[in-house]
Amino acid sequence: MLQRKLLMSVLMSVLVVPMSLALAADQERTQQQIQSQMQEQEQIYGSQLMTPQERTEHSAKMRAAKTEEEREQIRNEHHKRMKERAEERGVVLPDEPPEHGMGRSMGSGAGMGSGGGKGSGGGRNR
Repeated sequence: MLQRKLLMSVLMSVLVVPMSLALAADQERTQQQIQSQMQEQEQIYGSQLMTPQERTEHSAKMRAAKTEEEREQIRNEHHKRMKERAEERGVVLPDEPPEHGMGRSMGSGAGMGSGGGKGSGGGRNR
């Protein structure tokens, strides 16, 4: 009887641990997607005036553009539409769109290159 309980405990552990790890990984992936979407929204001129679908479509257009000139044209047309929409709604947007590619080149963790601080080791040699 004791062996049976022990065997059941081991089997449950073998099943529960991988499920817990998968759940944690899924939660982390979801959090990363949310953060990515928030960063993308911050980089789109007039994003506060757009629906989620419009933001997705705009991002897809920018990714699909083959040349810098094509991206610049998309940006300028988008800027014009957002200025018109802002005026209709009584919202103030900057006169000029942000410089093209602003934020994209920095990536996550910009400015935090190696050797910039003590890190998790606290400066101790290992």
